[in-house]
Amino acid sequence: MRRALLALLALVLALALGCSKSPGGGSAGGVERVKLALNWVPEPEFGGFYAARDSGAFAREKLEVDIQGGGAGVPVVQMVATGRAEFGIAGADEVLMARDKGALVVPLFATFQTSPQGLMAHASRGATGIGDLLKDGVLAIEPGLPYAAFLKKKYGAFTAKVVPYDGGVARFVADPSVAQQCYVTSEPIAAKKQGSDPRVFLVADEGFNPYVGVVITSAETARNKPELVRAFVRAVRAGWASYLAEPGPTNRVMAALNGAMDAETFAAAAAAQKPLIVGGDAVDRGVGAMTKERWETLATQLAELGVLGTAAPVDFLVAVD
Repeated sequence: MRRALLALLALVLALALGCSKSPGGGSAGGVERVKLALNWVPEPEFGGFYAARDSGAFAREKLEVDIQGGGAGVPVVQMVATGRAEFGIAGADEVLMARDKGALVVPLFATFQTSPQGLMAHASRGATGIGDLLKDGVLAIEPGLPYAAFLKKKYGAFTAKVVPYDGGVARFVADPSVAQQCYVTSEPIAAKKQGSDPRVFLVADEGFNPYVGVVITSAETARNKPELVRAFVRAVRAGWASYLAEPGPTNRVMAALNGAMDAETFAAAAAAQKPLIVGGDAVDRGVGAMTKERWETLATQLAELGVLGTAAPVDFLVAVD
């Protein structure tokens, strides 16, 4: 009987402790410390995440988030899949291709409803669409990316002179015959500052529109810590609401971390990206919304392009509402 009583007391104590845990599994009143790995340096495309930290949205969810800036080649998906970061940022096409190769990551929140990926050309060329830019002149592009493969499938072999995309706009500014890949929040703004006249054509308007700025976590975290996941997404939504309403304060915080961008560029990028974030599925379902249908469409497209083994049903979305 004594042993039975001790066992009962132990069970009651365990239940009491379990009920008092924070969303991430910390002790009562404790804070869950997690990492968020970005896939690029601090810029407006990540404004809502920094705003969630600096406005106290993470803190209200009892989260302490270490936001780690990224850059070219940073293996965000692998970091999340292997537990080196609890959360990360990736493109939807990256997520599907990584899962196809065995990386068990789960999408939670999509920042961009419309992909900011595009091609830009000088307005003086008079191009009316992306198809025109693929026919003649010079085209600076990374031909191995999925969106480039989609355009080649849609329009046929590029007859423009293809040159490597070098990450800048110097060639574009110097030569009116040059068109190049771009993000609406980056290269067009830089080209305008240098006196050029860029006109941007979104790849999304051609029918290839993956979610961009997707928050991911590992399947293990999603399964074992659902309250942590929900708390993180709630805070991120609040952060983006704050940033979209007033980006200035957070832009100043990010500018201190990214000396390569000035205040004018931060403001211009924030304004350029806003319609791409609040449109689409976000109109009815709120910022960050995703639909299974969009994911399945993308999976089918990637399979048709040969970059996915199959277009298996997308059944791994986590309900975080």
